[in-house]
Amino acid sequence: MQPATSDERLSAGLLYFLNFFTAIIGPFLIWYIKRKSPFVYRHGLHYLNFLVSYFLYQAAAGFFYFIGIGIVINMILSVLMAIFIVIAGIYAFQGKQFRIPLVIRFFS
Repeated sequence: MQPATSDERLSAGLLYFLNFFTAIIGPFLIWYIKRKSPFVYRHGLHYLNFLVSYFLYQAAAGFFYFIGIGIVINMILSVLMAIFIVIAGIYAFQGKQFRIPLVIRFFS
């Protein structure tokens, strides 16, 4: 496999960092525009799996709100999401793939 170009690395990194401004629209717009690049496509699929997985974890934590532990779980998940997005974005800028922990592979 050939190394990613600087444009591909920038696009893949922006997939993750745009999550802080537009959680769905921005990353999917970049993914759609650059979908012919295998590097960006792989990162886009991983980002999609990340969003679905962590949404399900947040929804499951919502069931525990009546006990009071759901708030703590959601806060921990939110912090982990932010940390893992930054790490994945940095790895993408470097031309590497970072496997975010707890991500279920729905799409491949």
